[in-house]
Amino acid sequence: MPNQQAAARRGFFESAPGRTIARNWALCFLVLMAVVFSFAGPGFFDLVNFQNILHLATGSFLLAAAETFVIITGGIDVSIGFVYGLSSVLTATLMRNLTLAGMAPGEAIVISCLVALLVCLLPGFVNGILVTRFKVPSFIATMGMWGICQGATLYIAGGYLPVMGAPESVSRIGNSFLFYIDPGKSLTFFHKPDYIANESVRQLARVFPSSLLLSIGVLLVLGFLLKYTKFGRHTYAIGGSMDASVRAGINVDRHLVIIYTLSAFVAGIAGVFDVFQTGIGNYTPTGANYELLAVAAVVIGGASLLGGKGGILGTAIGVILIAVLNNGLQIVGISSFYRYIGVGILLTIAVVIDQVFPDLE
Repeated sequence: MPNQQAAARRGFFESAPGRTIARNWALCFLVLMAVVFSFAGPGFFDLVNFQNILHLATGSFLLAAAETFVIITGGIDVSIGFVYGLSSVLTATLMRNLTLAGMAPGEAIVISCLVALLVCLLPGFVNGILVTRFKVPSFIATMGMWGICQGATLYIAGGYLPVMGAPESVSRIGNSFLFYIDPGKSLTFFHKPDYIANESVRQLARVFPSSLLLSIGVLLVLGFLLKYTKFGRHTYAIGGSMDASVRAGINVDRHLVIIYTLSAFVAGIAGVFDVFQTGIGNYTPTGANYELLAVAAVVIGGASLLGGKGGILGTAIGVILIAVLNNGLQIVGISSFYRYIGVGILLTIAVVIDQVFPDLE
């Protein structure tokens, strides 16, 4: 009898509706959470709240997207949180120093961002070389880079954190909106109406954070690269079987070096945006949480830590799920520390589903 009941339960999840639920469990759970929080916490369904969720999740979107490519190949990159910190501190430091040297703020901003992004290519390239040429496990290689980036960041900042002194226009750009609406009076793009004082900006209806444009743009590019190009197909093939990929003529070593370099570069973009979002070079030794939450979002979104499975859309859903969980707990007055318990539960569910339904795509 117990075996028959187990078979019946298994039979449901082998049916079309059951497989659809299993395949899209994260999305279903996200909808369920939204319904629960809408009843439990006033203001959850407010437009401003949803915009805040997406705006504050920009860095998470980028870091998780970077991690997606690495995990699909069967590896893991635990250095992206500190590449993120390195990029943020380096960008803010350069902005401050170039501005103090008399350079125009616009030029200082552009040069600082470009230099930081170029520097962030190096950790990823080194990670790729260690993994491919020297056969260092990806966890160990990227953990070593984690420590190197942490030390380099502290050196650049001179031990004084956070780094202040970026031009004031930086945070205005990073926290701007696509539309500013003064009901019945005006509609402006990317900036508030000139007749509205800064202290009165809250009277405006602000719609679509500019940061969301960055998130959508990066996710669309990476999603297209992963799903519709030969590079993406080779990425899945390497994660499915590295030996088969070699026999098929794929240059696995070169591909993996590009993957780890791309991961660091996207983490660098997240670090640059952090300066635009906060106005400072932000770094903390607990930055390891960034990459751990990124890995959690990727796995919750349907990727397998064994490689060969995953996608940018699923990763985005995983990021939103964690962000909504954190936001909802805050609105209902529950300590955000419980977020880690919630993320742990969700991560466990994701791994269990991956083990029970390994053929789900």
